[in-house]
Amino acid sequence: MASPNILKPICLLGIALTLTTITPTMANSTPKDFVDAHNAIRAEVGVEPLKWNETLATYAQKYAESKITTCEMEHSGGPYGENLAVGYEGITAETAVKLWADEKKHYNHASNSCGNDPTHCVHYRQLVWKNTTSIGCAQVTCQNNWIFVICCYYPSADSIKQRPY
Repeated sequence: MASPNILKPICLLGIALTLTTITPTMANSTPKDFVDAHNAIRAEVGVEPLKWNETLATYAQKYAESKITTCEMEHSGGPYGENLAVGYEGITAETAVKLWADEKKHYNHASNSCGNDPTHCVHYRQLVWKNTTSIGCAQVTCQNNWIFVICCYYPSADSIKQRPY
C-alpha cells in the first residue's frame, strides 16, 4: 500500500487538475499588454494615451465570464464603450487590438465616414476616440476553447457624426 505522504501530492494534483478544467481561465495578456497595444495605435493619430481602469476591467471580466459557455459575440449593452473579439489559440491583447485597428482601412478622416457602412470602422473609431481616457479589458477561454476578448472604454465614442480625432 502507498504511503500516506505519497498520496497527498497525488490527491492535490488531481484536485488541481479538476479545478483548472472547470474554472474560467485567463489567457496570457496582462493589463499592460492591452494598454500598450491600444496606445501604439492611438499614437499613430496623435491622441492621448489610455490608462488602465480597474472598474472597467472588473465589468469586462464579469461579462467575459458570462460568455464562457457560448463564446457568442454579443455586446453587453452596458454603460461603457465596448470592443469584442473572439479567436482560437494565440489571440492576445495585441492581436485583438490589431483586428480592431485594421478597420482603419475603411475610415476616411476627411469625410468622417466608413464607406457605405458605418459599422465597417466602429471598433477602430472607439480605439482612437480622442475623449476616451481609460480602458479595462478581459479575456477568457470558452468551453469550446475559443478565446473571448472584451475591452471597455470610458468615456465611450458617443457619436458617429463627430471625428474620433
